[in-house]
Amino acid sequence: MKKLSYREAIREAMIEEMARDEQVVIIGEDVGCYGGCFKVTTGLLERFGTHQVIETPVSEEGLVGVAVGAAMLGMRPVVEIMYGDFSTLAADPLINHAAKTHFMTAGQFSVPLVYRTPMGSGTGAAAQHTQSLEALFTNIPGLKVVYPATPIDAKGLLKSAIRDPDPVIFLEHKVYGTESVIPEGEFTIPLGLADIKRQGKDVSIITYGKTVFTVLKAAAILEDTEVSVEIIDLRSLRPLDTPTILESVRKTGRAVVVHEAPQFGGFAGEVVAQIVGDEETFRALKAPVARVCGKEMPTPFNKDLERQLPPSPQAIIEAVLALFPSAV
Repeated sequence: MKKLSYREAIREAMIEEMARDEQVVIIGEDVGCYGGCFKVTTGLLERFGTHQVIETPVSEEGLVGVAVGAAMLGMRPVVEIMYGDFSTLAADPLINHAAKTHFMTAGQFSVPLVYRTPMGSGTGAAAQHTQSLEALFTNIPGLKVVYPATPIDAKGLLKSAIRDPDPVIFLEHKVYGTESVIPEGEFTIPLGLADIKRQGKDVSIITYGKTVFTVLKAAAILEDTEVSVEIIDLRSLRPLDTPTILESVRKTGRAVVVHEAPQFGGFAGEVVAQIVGDEETFRALKAPVARVCGKEMPTPFNKDLERQLPPSPQAIIEAVLALFPSAV
């Protein structure tokens, strides 16, 4: 085992895949000499050269369009977009081309493209650089969407994403310095498989991305009130590991879904629909399914105000305790 940061784990996954297959290339703005907006690609240009590390002009639509074409012709591009908010500029090649090419060509072409970009708050970069747009992508058939929280998940899922024959949206949180131990040597984590980060028996909290750590803090506090929390880290939003969600909720009888994106139209709604749409799970519920999400507003530039937007441990605790009327 070794300790790596979130940033280092992603970098190591790319290094291993680029060394394994020279068709794996990094494409993006400032990914070479500068090392990427969040320094994830530092050192890759020196190691692999301009054949595999390709810097582009500032045009998200253009560079993603180039990557889609390269993927159709046999390369395996890993695109880095500085901020997830800029995905709106790359929407046409992603949504209208990458996601649909395999279907529209009757399987003659695939688009083995990985689209890496950071999402969410935490940088003080204001309303146009801190959004959580994952639900935009999960509504598009043909795209796979993953959102790892920990370094081990980031490395294992990225390696699987690079090897996948379909376009994968690989979302990263901005706490790139987060560290954990990961195994030495080769390993991958399959797309579409959730992870139970904490076993519990009283309530299931379903989450992903940076809010995994917020939920872990809340669960530790709730333990003092004798509420046992089971935490499911989805890791993959599409495909979604519905069986793991349903099994957990059937066991606990209570569920809370947590994410940083605003509640209205957010991915939590799909998770709730999966829970209540399954008859056996619905009958097992002892309370309505709750959602704890980000506030319904653009992100302020002021850091103190920004910290008020994502779900807090206290908000999660209050939502959980509300499911136990006798405990409130």
